[in-house]
Amino acid sequence: MSLSANELTEFFTMWEELNFTDANISRVEMQMCPTSFNRSALLHAICTLYAFIFVVGLPANALVVWVSWRSERHKHGTHLYILNLAVADLCVVSTLPVWVSSLAQEGHWPFGQAACKLTHLVLNVNLFASIFFLACMSVDRYLSVVRTGEISHRRGRQIRCLVCVVTWLLALFASIPDTYFLESVKSVHGNMTLCHPVYPQDNPLQWMVGIQLSFVVLGFVIPFPFIAVSYALLANTLASSSSHSPSNGDQDHSVSRKVILMYIVVFIACWAPYHAVLFVDALAVLGVLLLGCSLENGLFVALHLTQCLSLLHCCVNPVVYSFAHRHYRYDLMKAFIFKYSKRAGLERLIEGSQGTETEYAVAENPSTTVS
Repeated sequence: MSLSANELTEFFTMWEELNFTDANISRVEMQMCPTSFNRSALLHAICTLYAFIFVVGLPANALVVWVSWRSERHKHGTHLYILNLAVADLCVVSTLPVWVSSLAQEGHWPFGQAACKLTHLVLNVNLFASIFFLACMSVDRYLSVVRTGEISHRRGRQIRCLVCVVTWLLALFASIPDTYFLESVKSVHGNMTLCHPVYPQDNPLQWMVGIQLSFVVLGFVIPFPFIAVSYALLANTLASSSSHSPSNGDQDHSVSRKVILMYIVVFIACWAPYHAVLFVDALAVLGVLLLGCSLENGLFVALHLTQCLSLLHCCVNPVVYSFAHRHYRYDLMKAFIFKYSKRAGLERLIEGSQGTETEYAVAENPSTTVS
């Protein structure tokens, strides 16, 4: 799940060193496929995408973390998962300048062995954590609806804290295999240092495929059913309860179902393309799929582009899970607007961590009177 900027340059410049020399030899190398795509355009596109994700994702996720922590809403319900999700996405985007720097130097890694492992570890841990927290959030939202009142507030908070700790540990364990094989090595072609995996020489392809498939299974195959099933059951519960609600309640439930659909679509759009291409790549390495040179080149380009596009979730998550939420917008208004507002006595909100719906209505319509 690492960005492999150096692997991109390796593909362009040295067939015998593309991650799998001797026994580290790839299927593209064995076919001696010529590069049939524009190297400069691909490098430019990847750098541009990374820069965009960094510029948008860093302040967006930092804002979510700051506002959530300031309001202390993270102590209640699924907001704890939203806070951890924002922290994970913030850590992911914070590593992007390193990859852009490496790409700008044609894949040269000037940061040393420790940084090679540490940067990849930070990236992979937080990517896995981001996906895992999305799954936790979906399950928690469904259980909070069907088990209302069965678990005390304090007990529920303790369970969520425990789930968060376990989630971070699972993300760490899932990232160790890929990080373990990373090395900062000198290139035999030119004065370059590369940060890339060096697998055991007796079975390098098997190791590579195993790690690729672990990314697919842990990053999509397992979490997506949890997300899809939990939100589907939640939507069905909302639909069932709407038949006993007033007409305005029906409208609220309809909006909720649309939001649920958006959650599922966003996850698929961000992660399905990359994991699908990664799975096809693994099949090609194993020889299950026999691809010609044109398809091999296309697969390589698709692998890197979809990997970049998957990181767009760092920009989308703050919008989908925070900015679109009414209570978060209230907290945001309280942090930046109410502090300087003296209308309707709203300066008192600075002292509290929570606001009422009436106060929120006043903020949207100053002419409203507070009873």
